[in-house]
Order: sequence, then structure tokens, then C-alpha cells
Amino acid sequence: MAKALVLESKGKLSIRDIDLPSHVGANDVKIKIHNVGVCGSDVHYYTHGKIGPFVVNEPMVLGHEASGTVIEVGKDVTNLKVGDRVCMEPGIPNLHSKATQLGIYNVDPDVRFWATPPIHGCLTETVVHPAAYTFKLPDNVSFAEGAFVEPFATGVHACVKAQIKPGDVCLVAGCGPIGILTALAALASGASKVFISDVAAPKLAIAGQYEGLIPVNITKESLVDKVKAECGKDWGVDVALEASGHPSSYDPLLACVRPGGTIVFVGMPVDKVPFDLVTAQSKELRMETVFRYANVYDRAVSLIASGKVNLKPLISGVYPFEKAIEAFERAASAKPDDVKLQIQLVE
Repeated sequence: MAKALVLESKGKLSIRDIDLPSHVGANDVKIKIHNVGVCGSDVHYYTHGKIGPFVVNEPMVLGHEASGTVIEVGKDVTNLKVGDRVCMEPGIPNLHSKATQLGIYNVDPDVRFWATPPIHGCLTETVVHPAAYTFKLPDNVSFAEGAFVEPFATGVHACVKAQIKPGDVCLVAGCGPIGILTALAALASGASKVFISDVAAPKLAIAGQYEGLIPVNITKESLVDKVKAECGKDWGVDVALEASGHPSSYDPLLACVRPGGTIVFVGMPVDKVPFDLVTAQSKELRMETVFRYANVYDRAVSLIASGKVNLKPLISGVYPFEKAIEAFERAASAKPDDVKLQIQLVE
């Protein structure tokens, strides 16, 4: 039995003992959890009890953004040792599936992803995880930053899909956690500057602290006019990354991308959305989609370690494990100046 933060049912959380897998296989490691980030999907399961076809039908441990310390290694593990500080990629694919063999294991229908029903998450004292999806943290990367690798990997994956080139001008629609992380990943990937748009002034102010990020409050100014003023009336950004998932962002985004440019869809709308395909065709835009990430976790760790990406200003609050429910209540309240809350299980 292990103590964990358990989503009992929609709107009901408890901290209690629960029976979780503890056997360490030959290629596994056991990790003492240190920091866990509170993700929007965790909050959505808490407030709605489901995300699309994934429904919480029985108690489930939440959490999938984590860092910790290796406390046991399987007999065939050679890349990690007891005492290593690590972060964990939370999706475990079926190694025999066609998707995995093609290198796109993130869209493997058989993937087992932490805190996605019926798979338990990592907001518990220890977890057992495949060594192949466990990454050692460099000495200059803190546990808090290690727990940030998971959401940052989404932004890195989006930028890999975008094929950003040195000097590209980019635009990110949406200044939530994923939007800001995607914008920072774009700068680290070589973008010369990145517009980032939203309706929330506090989050835009946080993004505006970073050199190279240009916040645009779309309640006060036109995103299209702002981009035209910077890029030229008949031109636009090289790459646009949609990270809000809001239907209202699609038309402005299409208007802001230059002919022959790229749009990457990161945010996931709740419902089907109308889309102006003719405008996309007339510009011959390249369009890419993103679902989580694949083959970029090591890149994300390296970028953080390099100092090119400073995630510390994005941590809005850290709660001890015994106050984890309070952390989720705060996350569910959606304070406008909160970016990322974390729960710390080890002092």
C-alpha cells in the first residue's frame, strides 16, 4: 500500500493509502517522487470526471509531471543507478506496435499514460517505471525544473514539427502554460522573436518578462494588425503555433502566417471547429498537428540544462503533499496570474 492523492470520483479528492504496483522488473527502476506538476488535464479529470472518451469510472491516482530519485534498479538496467536524480516520460508504449516501430509511439493506441483512466498517475510516494523512459537530470537542473520537463516537451515537440529555422519569426496563440513553454521552445530553437497572444493580461505580463517574447493582448489590439506592422502588410510570421484550443483563434492565425508558412496545432478544442481551408490552400500553408510528444524528452532536458530556457519564473506556487487537495482547488479556480503549481513530496 502507498499513500497517494486519489481522485475518487468527479469533484472528490482524498489523500489515502492505495494498492499500487511495486514490483521492479529487470528493465525497470523504482523512483522516490520529489516534485509533481499540476496539469490542466489533472484538473479537468477532477472537475469533469472525464476527458473525451477517457472516463474516471474508479478511483485513480492523479499526476504525470514528475521528478524524483532512483532508489532501486532492475538487474538489466545499465543507464541509471541508485541515487540518480531523474524525470520520467509518463507514456509507456507497446514496443511491438506499428506506431512505436515507426517512431510515433505518442499516438500508439496501446500507450499507457500516467493519470489517464484506468492508469494510475505519480502523485504517490514511489513509482516503478521503465528505465528507457526515465531520464537523468544534470546537476544544474532542480527537481522543480525536472517536473517541468513533461509539459515543456510538448512545446519542444511542436517546434520540431514546425521545423523552425534560425531567425524565423513565430507566433503562439494562447498564453497558458503550454503556450508560454512553446514560445520559449521556439526561441531556443532559433526563432528571432515570438509573438504570444491571449486575453489574460497577468499571463501576458509573465511572458513579457522574457527577452524575445512579444505579448499581444487581443482585447486591446488586433493581432493581425500587430503582425502586419512588424512583418509587412503582405507578409506575416514564418511559423504559427496554436496553443489555446479556442475556435476564435483559427481565422486570425491563418491571416498572420506568410504564404508558404507553417501552422502547428497544439491546443485541443473541446468540440469540432470550422476551419477556412481555402485560405490555407491559397497560401499553400504547411499544417502539422501535435499530440503530446515523441523522441524529444532528452532534448527538453538538455535545453533546460543549457540555460537557454528559464522555467523558474513560471512556478506560481509549491505545496507540500499534505496540502495537495488545496493545490488542486487553487488550480481549479484558474487564478489569472497562475502558470504552474507543483506539489512537493520530499522536503
